[in-house]
Amino acid sequence: MRNLGHSSEGMRIAWAFTGAGHFLRESVEIIGSLRGAVTVDAFLSRAAGEVLAMYGLSRLLGDMAASVSAESGYSFPATARFSVGVYDALVISPATSNTVAKCLGGIADSLVSCMYAQAGKSRVPICVLPTDVAPEIASIAPNGNRVMVYPRRIDLEQAARLREADGVTAVSSPTELQSWLDRSIGRGFFS
Repeated sequence: MRNLGHSSEGMRIAWAFTGAGHFLRESVEIIGSLRGAVTVDAFLSRAAGEVLAMYGLSRLLGDMAASVSAESGYSFPATARFSVGVYDALVISPATSNTVAKCLGGIADSLVSCMYAQAGKSRVPICVLPTDVAPEIASIAPNGNRVMVYPRRIDLEQAARLREADGVTAVSSPTELQSWLDRSIGRGFFS
């Protein structure tokens, strides 16, 4: 647990988006619900930028977050912000099965997986909402149609392993993510 010793208004969260559509709208809406309580900087993987556009959420995210940075290049200097105390927490939501597997495997070769690694090395609390949280998932496609998704066993196993990772809180729904944020902000620190 990291006690920040300042009010919630001074808190800053790095919020990383991956290329998932499931839980995407809810994640953007949660950022909107935090306005005025904390500052949220959004970070987009290459795929996240494409998916946000497909779902028509790019502008909304731009309106909700304090800043939006997209992945580019091969080094990720923004990750150093965890080491110097700029961010009080990292949220990865929604997290694809690919990102979850990289993070758990210690692979830091993308913006989001590097953020996960650097936040962990800096003992900054991490909260992850993976997309693959149940054997059957009803999701909404970019065209608004409901689609069924059936995560593979390996995807479900990896999502479950997140619960055992040091410094990580894995949640299973946007409601759980909102509760974690509300509790953490209310106490003035993240755990």
